[in-house]
Amino acid sequence: MMGNPALQHDPGTIVRLPVDNPSLALLQMVLGDFHGQAVSYCYWKSSKRIQSVLAGEGDLDLLIARHDQHRAQAILLGRGFKLFPSVAMRDHPAILSYLGYDEPSGRLIHLHLHFRLIVGERLHKNYRIPWETEILARAIPHPILPVKIVDPASEAVLLGVRACLELRRLDPVTLRGWQTTLARFALERRQLVETLDRGQFAGRASELLGHDLGAMLADAMYRAGSFDESGRLRRAIERHFAPYRTYNALEARLRGAVRAAHWAVGGLNKFYLYLPRPWSRRAPGGGCVVALIGVDGSGKTTVNAIIRAWLSSEIDVMPVYFGTGGGRPSMLLRPFKLMVPLVRLLLKTKPRGSSHGKVSKDAPGLIYSLLLTGWAAVAAREKRTKLLAAHRGASRGLVVVTDRYPQNEIDGFNDGPLLTRLAVAPSWLRRWEARAYALAQRLPPDLVIKLIVTPETIAKREPDMDPTVIEKRIEAIPRLAFSGAQIVSINAEQPLVDVIRAVKQEIWRLL
Repeated sequence: MMGNPALQHDPGTIVRLPVDNPSLALLQMVLGDFHGQAVSYCYWKSSKRIQSVLAGEGDLDLLIARHDQHRAQAILLGRGFKLFPSVAMRDHPAILSYLGYDEPSGRLIHLHLHFRLIVGERLHKNYRIPWETEILARAIPHPILPVKIVDPASEAVLLGVRACLELRRLDPVTLRGWQTTLARFALERRQLVETLDRGQFAGRASELLGHDLGAMLADAMYRAGSFDESGRLRRAIERHFAPYRTYNALEARLRGAVRAAHWAVGGLNKFYLYLPRPWSRRAPGGGCVVALIGVDGSGKTTVNAIIRAWLSSEIDVMPVYFGTGGGRPSMLLRPFKLMVPLVRLLLKTKPRGSSHGKVSKDAPGLIYSLLLTGWAAVAAREKRTKLLAAHRGASRGLVVVTDRYPQNEIDGFNDGPLLTRLAVAPSWLRRWEARAYALAQRLPPDLVIKLIVTPETIAKREPDMDPTVIEKRIEAIPRLAFSGAQIVSINAEQPLVDVIRAVKQEIWRLL
């Protein structure tokens, strides 16, 4: 091991790799710490993918010796990684998920710590392969990269066993990408058998599985044509590892079916329903609500979409749109939005207090007042419903990212109460609207990110917006306190990449 120069460095230093082998700096430091503190570990998945994994293009699956598990976790915590627990339906006591934020690349890094070799279907890994000690004892340093990997013979045996236990059409996740999964397995198998002597493979398989089963696996791996993942070999592998199952066959199938249903509902929730229910991986220490606010044209929608995509690749994220403009309206508000084009035809000008279009200096007339009264009432009801859902989601471990946030510090604009624009409105309706915005004061966000821009920029991005209104709203943004919430102001005049980097840093500090 000490003959590999890639691993000869002081703990905590960054290993400099060739230009064609870029690895994320944060991962290099963690692996350097593991080496410097003699943590017994190795990357135990496909060695052919390790370069892309270290570049942040996949999860890094590390097998850690159980006697080193606490030291390994301490190293990760010391490097800024955070433990993100899986929901109960997806959790396994021998597997932990740590996420880290690599600031130079802007990537979230996902480390899977395996203290036992747990394999099986994607949604229900029911088998343990009790080879941890043997695998770690024979782990070797990668010839180029600063990481320890499984020796080729053991990797090939693991691949064959995993194929028998994981390639199941009853698993909906695997079935969805069945052809891709088969092609990836066939490629890895071919790459291993082409570089590995059959006798060497058969010997290692016999050591781990016994002579008869080892010979059967060698025949299947080196035979021309498709690998027998569903016949006699698969049944023999299942019988061999049956004592190491977590659940018996009947309970495993029932649990798999329940998890499949949970997975399907979670997918619908992630893309369509947006219910306050975690479905995969929760935030550490409970969830949080992050609000992005700013004047129309400040870039809220763009930043919101990028941040949600960044987080949702690894964490359960719930989006909430508190506005009444171009975002996704609720079923309650949708009929009113469908009426907007007709109202624009009927009303050539808008009364004072409006922001876009041709604005007059006159007070709202009867028709406009009636329309605004109905709109304000529905908007208040929608904001109340979304406020409760957002904070319930955060309480359940979701990261809630909102576009805008209701407030009652400033009336009439910046997502404040609307009925104050009218000289006459029923007092009971005013009180009813005020209660919805008072709820926002009682339930402030955990983090408010204010996107600050100049009036000139808004005028370019929102040419239909009244210049006087622009200046008034920009001047009001710094005054919003949101009941003492943590507030960060970011200059949105800088390039988008710098804005996104600043927003990511603030959110990662909060998590």
